[in-house]
Order: sequence, then structure tokens, then C-alpha cells
Amino acid sequence: MNPHQKGRGAQAHHDNPFERLSHTQRDDFLEYCRLNEEQAESSNTVFVPVFPKTLVNRVKSPDLSMAYSLNPYQGCEHGCVYCYARNTHNYWGMDASLDFEKRILIKKQAPELLRKHLQKKSWEPSAIMLSGNTDAYQPAEKRFKLSRKCLQVFLEHQHPVGIITKNALLLRDLDLLKPLAEKELVSVYISLTTLHEPTRRLLEPRTASVQKRLKAIKQLSEAGVPVRVMIAPIIPALNSSEILGIAEAAADHGALEMGFSLVRLNGGIGAIFEEWVKSALPEKADRILSQIKACHGGKLNESRFGLRQTGQGPVAQQIQQMARLARRRFFPDAPKTVLRKDLFIRFPSDSSAPSTQLSLFE
Repeated sequence: MNPHQKGRGAQAHHDNPFERLSHTQRDDFLEYCRLNEEQAESSNTVFVPVFPKTLVNRVKSPDLSMAYSLNPYQGCEHGCVYCYARNTHNYWGMDASLDFEKRILIKKQAPELLRKHLQKKSWEPSAIMLSGNTDAYQPAEKRFKLSRKCLQVFLEHQHPVGIITKNALLLRDLDLLKPLAEKELVSVYISLTTLHEPTRRLLEPRTASVQKRLKAIKQLSEAGVPVRVMIAPIIPALNSSEILGIAEAAADHGALEMGFSLVRLNGGIGAIFEEWVKSALPEKADRILSQIKACHGGKLNESRFGLRQTGQGPVAQQIQQMARLARRRFFPDAPKTVLRKDLFIRFPSDSSAPSTQLSLFE
């Protein structure tokens, strides 16, 4: 067994199942690296600009509460080893392992594409999640500020938006979140998977620390921004014993409610996770893998709607019961998430063409 590679979730490159269909995209990427004097296999993160025609995606999964999402970035430097979004990198001709963490696709036109979408005559306002795939406040956001610019567009149009992140960088944008919250146009979810910092560093190597996330929950709450916590994913025999502790800490810091989901390792993520757990936690690896399989009918993955988030079997039932107990004990009066749609302005008077053009040069 090779020694654990610190600072990364995936421990090695894994094959892309679509590779024989994606040589053109891969060659384009290598050419980009060559022109920008980047090493294709460097330990440094490479930012690759992409130019999609649309930004807002319809969410068709019936077991997810969001109807629409947008993602300013594809790939995520956070390096969370369990991330379900890893599989999406295959469609760009890259692998779901180290490429996902090191080759970040940047949609620099995201704010303009969002504005164009909201101004469609056919668009009926509905909450849009920022983001539904990779973290909108990952390290790249500090440099490119695309999520911040999208929040500015939401505020201009007085349009509802949800945010889920595990990065305290979100606090930078309190000047936008507070006016959105005053109009009941925003809800924030902070992902909190453990209170044990060494576990966090292994599981989510480039995310904000536990204390920074708890601080973010507190500061958002004190600023009047409704904030909830997601214990996701719950991994049996790894962080499943922490459910009550995480819920209590979140409630103590001002979270209004908690959600949870069980780990699911679809596509190429199962092999990536198995390699990671045997490297990072060799003494616990067999038990963790065995209990994950016990929750998903003997497999590491589960794609069926209604089961993929909660699992089945005795181990999954115990986790579900613990989550229900945590909700009753620490969030007995949790308010429903209802964001306003009636304030929507399709053509804000303050989003003139000149300001839109100037934003391209920021």
C-alpha cells in the first residue's frame, strides 16, 4: 500500500470510462497547459476557462428539494473524497480522481448568463441553488469571485437563491447576503460532517476547518441570514457516531435546522474512496466499507431515488433514527424554508447595459 497523499482526497489517477470518446477534449486541455506553461501532471491547480451557452440547470431528481441549480465551477479543489460530483468530470474528458481536484473549469461568463436567464420572458421565478454540484465557495472563488457576482445578479433581480457550502469564504459576501435575507430571498446551508479536526483534514483536505464553519454559522445567524446545517454525508463507522454532537454544536451556533444524507459512492467514486480509506485509515477500512455496503444492499453505490439518500437495512435504520432524535432534541421548532418569489424584477432599473459591460473587466 502506498503512503497516504496528504492534501488530496483521491490518491491516484483513475481511468475515465468515456476516455475513448474524449481524446479531443483531453488534447485541448493538454494544449491549454502547454500554452500557459503549466505541467499537466503538476501538483498545482490548473484553472481552465470554459464557455457554456447556458448556466441554470433543471434538477430532475425527485428526492432533492431544489428545482434549479447553477455551478460557476466544475471540479473542486476541496478534494472531498466522497463527492458525488466527481463523476461529472468524466464528461469533460478528465478523470474523477485527481483531475477533479486539480483541473478546475471556470465559467467566467456565469453572471452574464444568469442575468440573461432571469430576463427571459418565459422564466417564472423559482429558487436556484448555488450550487448543486461543486462548491460555489471553493478556493477558486477567492480569485474569480463568480459566486459573488451571481449573488449581485440575484439581488438586483430580487430573485430567491439557496447556497450550500463548506467554506467560510461565504462570510466575505455578508454585504449581499444580509439584504437578500431581509427580503426573504436567501437560505444558506453549511455542510458539517465532523467535529473532529483530524478526520476533517483526511476526509475533506482543503475545506474550511470545523471551527471556521461553526463560526460561519454563528456570524450568519447573528447577521439575520437564515442558516441550516447539512450532515452530509454520514459515513457508517467513520462519522455516524457524531450525529448528535454535530447537531448540538450547530444549534448552539444558531443553525435553524439540520438535514442529512447517507454516503453513496456511485460510478468511479467507489474505487477512489476504497483506495483512500485503505490508505488513510487502514485499521478501520474493512469495517467502514462493510457497513456502507450493508446500507446499500451489499454494494458501495445506490442510485434508486428514495433510497440513495437514506439507505436501507439495520445500519441505515440506526442512522435514520439518530438523525430523527437529533432533530427532535436540538431543532424542535425548525421553520420551513420558504423563499419569496413575488418580489422578482425581470428588468431591474439599476442593472443597465453599461454596468453589465463594466462587470466583464472586474
